[in-house]
Amino acid sequence: MIVRQALSHARNVFDYAGIEDPYFEAELLLRHALKIDRVELYQELNCVLSTVQDEEFQRLIERRLNNEPAAYIIGHREFYGLDFTVNPDVLIPRPESEMLVGKAIELVHNHCLSTVADIGTGCGAIAISLAINLPDSVIFATDISASALRVAFSNCRKHGVTDRVELLQGDLLDPLPGPVDLIIANLPYVREPELCAVNTVNFEPILALNGGADGLDTIRRLCLQTGKKLCPGGYLLLEVGQGQGESVTDFLRSLYPSAEVELMPDLSGIGRVVSLLLSE
Repeated sequence: MIVRQALSHARNVFDYAGIEDPYFEAELLLRHALKIDRVELYQELNCVLSTVQDEEFQRLIERRLNNEPAAYIIGHREFYGLDFTVNPDVLIPRPESEMLVGKAIELVHNHCLSTVADIGTGCGAIAISLAINLPDSVIFATDISASALRVAFSNCRKHGVTDRVELLQGDLLDPLPGPVDLIIANLPYVREPELCAVNTVNFEPILALNGGADGLDTIRRLCLQTGKKLCPGGYLLLEVGQGQGESVTDFLRSLYPSAEVELMPDLSGIGRVVSLLLSE
């Protein structure tokens, strides 16, 4: 079988199985099997796969058909233009979370915020993206999972920011040494009854997905802690799921009546990021 045929076969198989973006997934796994980049792949479309290469590609296809995420299969995922190592100890970074990073960078630049805390950092994608784009800021990154922090440390080394990102183990805001200017968090917000509908639920850490009955258990706990760990005039940014924005904004307004609270939509019009400005 030549490369072109292998790519077409995998695309058709993934398409039939209902896998989103089948051509991209087929290309990603074939490149991994052949250990080549995208340019090399399209230069070698008429090359014949060896028996070893073909068998390896078929194994990767079977793993993907079993709903194992491609990011775990190949061991990395791109986020905010950077490449991050991932494994089943951490949630795979989602494109929608890039909105959090962009908003955080905007706030730091516009309001001269100097200390930032990424809560529930996982693989460290948000904290590291901020460290690279905000070289003058102090970045803290917390996670309750020691295994997740090991992945985050690996990514900090990979991107040369071990001296710029302080990794702290503990629950939510508890590990922070003191109040910060900006708290940013992508916490679990999948509703417990809907977990079975998440294709990757058997592979991604359940702790990073399960938000309780309405998806907001962990987010509410963070909101309750915010007053003690956010500097006056500081900001909180939270990623929320579809249909959760109003509940979170109402909860924050009840806790901090004088704060400015805003719900910002993503490109699809879904209320995705909740912003709170704590009054001085």
